[in-house]
This record gives sequence, structure tokens and C-alpha cells, in this order.
Amino acid sequence: MRVAVIGIGSNSVRMLETEIGDGAFRRLRRDRAGTRLFAGLDAEGNLSGESMLKTAEAVRRMAGAAQENGCERLHIFATSASRDAKNGADFMKLIRTVSGTELEIITGSEEAQLSFLGATDVVPEGTSCGVIDIGGGSTEIVLGRGREIRRAVSCQMGAVRLYNVLSIDSEDDLAGVEEIARKIFRETWNEEEAAEKADVWIGTGGTFTALAAMVRDVPWTDRTCVHGTGIRRDEIAAIGRKLAGMNIQERLKLGSLQPGRADIVVHGICILLCVMDEMGIDTLTVSEHGNLDGYIKKKYGVRCR
Repeated sequence: MRVAVIGIGSNSVRMLETEIGDGAFRRLRRDRAGTRLFAGLDAEGNLSGESMLKTAEAVRRMAGAAQENGCERLHIFATSASRDAKNGADFMKLIRTVSGTELEIITGSEEAQLSFLGATDVVPEGTSCGVIDIGGGSTEIVLGRGREIRRAVSCQMGAVRLYNVLSIDSEDDLAGVEEIARKIFRETWNEEEAAEKADVWIGTGGTFTALAAMVRDVPWTDRTCVHGTGIRRDEIAAIGRKLAGMNIQERLKLGSLQPGRADIVVHGICILLCVMDEMGIDTLTVSEHGNLDGYIKKKYGVRCR
């Protein structure tokens, strides 16, 4: 059976097509469109018509492709921006109209759980593992072992959200953004919990794949060697300082940095450095798998083939 899932995030819309059988699933195709839904959230907490239509068009295109590729079932879920929106019901109706599928707006805790399930495929059975998923509107942090999750939280700090709060125009601005992230983190994850340890830490999301491409110095379009890349804290900090000293035009010339992430990537790095410092993390491993993979695993009770 072929199944597709579309995730509507605060920064992008992503799709995963899979084949499910014999208690396992196989990844067939991925797709992504940068739509910046969170950027359309106004002061009153409503998503703008323009941001909803842009996102809906990406969903319409992906849903059509999934059908053409023989997918028998389609699932669609949305995360932080949709959770925050007062006019979420209008957005749900729009997505149903363009796709023929009901939109499921998941909670922050559910998002964290899905990220953990999706990103921990490569972790040996019985290993204590932590997962960090930095999105556009929120950051999920999860601790667990196998499929058992000990702690899962969603912090209201995403790359787009902090970009809207404080700009980074030079290296001197990094500390201010990190301090904002640190305050939000400590309000969500108390000191005693932050002392919890994991044998392995995994990072999933665009901030991590961008860092992996820059560490390996490969084009951002080359996905063959990003998955499984190990990155140290000092490497992350050095990249953050380098990018903070560049303007957008200079960042766009970097072949390893996805153009649609050039303006927000340093904010994502600040969030990551904050979490690593607060949790005592020195190194982590980048995963290309995340909440889409986790959704399939949870929905169908399957493992990755």
C-alpha cells in the first residue's frame, strides 16, 4: 500500500511518499516548498490570506503528485503556526478544499513525539537518545529510549519566530538572540530536567541539514552525505559567527546554504547553541528523517525497512 503524508510547518510544507507492507515502510519520494506560513501571522494572531493561499497551493500540488504516483492514502498535519492561529478553522477548511483531506493540527507534545520516532531509526536498540527538532515556529526536545519517550516538550522558539523578534546583522547580535532562546527554554524545561543525559543526541530539521552541508562543504542540493553527519558544538558556533558577519547577498553566494534559509539560519543556530549549552551537549548527529517519518510509524505501527 502506498501512503503519503504532508506536514505543514511554520517555514515550509513537506511531503513523504511511502510504501507500507509486512510491518515496515519504505521511503519512496520527498518534496518540499518554502512557504513561510508563520510570517503571515499578524499581531492579532490571524494567518494572512496570502500566506494561507501560498501554503494551500503547495499542498494542492503535492497532494496531486501523490495521487498521480499511486498513493492510496493521504494524511496532512500542521504544526506551530497553525496551532497559534486564531483563524485555524478557516485554514483547515481551505486545506480540505484543495486536497480533499482533513487537516490535523497536532499539539506541541505530539510534534515532539513524532520527531523522536522519525529521527531515531539509526539508534541501536536500548540506547538512551535525545532529539532536537528546530522548526520555524517552535523547537521540540525529546528524551527517550527505543520507542519509549521519557520527556517531550515544545518550546515557543523557532528560527522564523526569533527572526521576527530580533535581527542579526553582526556577530555582536548573536548573544541577544541566544539570551531570548535561553529564557524561553528555561521557562519550558526546568533545571532538574535539563540535567538529564542521553547517550546519543540527534538533530532534525532544516537548521541541521544546513549545518551538515556547510561542515562537509557540499552543495545544499547534495543529500547523499548529509544524513548521519556528526557535528561538534565548536563547529556550529564558528559557522554561526561566520554567517552573522555576512549580509544576505553574501550568504546567498554560499553553495552549501539553501537560499530560502539564508535569512533565518543564524537564528536557528542560536537556538541550537542555547539548547546544547543548557543540556550539556558537545556533539550531535544530523538526521534527514523527522516528524513525517514519525507520523507514518505511529499511524501504521510500522518500522523503517
